Amino acid sequence: VHAYKYRSQLSLAPLLAAQVARTVSVPVDAIIPMPLARARLRERGFNQAHELARHLGSGLRVTVLANACRKIVDTPPQAQLAWSERVRNIRSAFVCDVELTGKRVAIVDDVMTTGATLNELARNLKRAGAAHVEGWVLARTLL
Repeated sequence: VHAYKYRSQLSLAPLLAAQVARTVSVPVDAIIPMPLARARLRERGFNQAHELARHLGSGLRVTVLANACRKIVDTPPQAQLAWSERVRNIRSAFVCDVELTGKRVAIVDDVMTTGATLNELARNLKRAGAAHVEGWVLARTLL
């Protein structure tokens, strides 16, 4: 996961997406990758969640809404913050630009620690009308 995310080993995306696909049991109407702020995307050169989502969507035959949501605040990386600061750091960082009324959607991300980022994006997806939102993550850090 570290090599994929921080050393641009994009060739790992299909293998990692297949790992996530094995854990999926609830059908969804759409997959939404966790957005990156523009500065982080420029720095990294790719959105690791988008690459996972692209392969998941293809394998599961589910639409990927790659540009449905945007991260509008360039926040410090969650991994650099104390757990108690993560919810405040990510608050109001996302906007969703699509109508999702009645849709069942999955947010795809690479790593979940506290769930603050997933919860914040899910809040915005529900505001956009999503009936059901779940998180599909590659890895979860231990508490």
